[in-house]
Amino acid sequence: MSLPHSKRVCQVIKLKPEAEAEYKAIHANVWLGVLAALKRHNIADYSIHYYPPLQLLIANFKYVGTDYDADMRGIAADPETQRWWKVTDGMQESVVEGATGSGGEVPWWQELEEVFRFEGGSA
Repeated sequence: MSLPHSKRVCQVIKLKPEAEAEYKAIHANVWLGVLAALKRHNIADYSIHYYPPLQLLIANFKYVGTDYDADMRGIAADPETQRWWKVTDGMQESVVEGATGSGGEVPWWQELEEVFRFEGGSA
């Protein structure tokens, strides 16, 4: 289902190999406060995929609000999300030079450029 007026975002980060089982387990039961913050700040259709040969986590979501930067700051300011990041950041290794953790000045996850999109419909 396509959401009207949405921005799609794709991000990557590395998962520490020793953290694979713990990362999957915590994401099987994401804290309700974290999910509420995502919804409150206009994030929809969020998924994270894992590619083990490169220890790569690939996140995709749709942003359906009108002020992306303000909503990202809102998520970063949410206390439950901050607690979540303290748990998950230690399982990850950023590919962004200078990144020190989620919510910092330098992005923790690397955002990727979209090079193709096909949403169906008539060709």
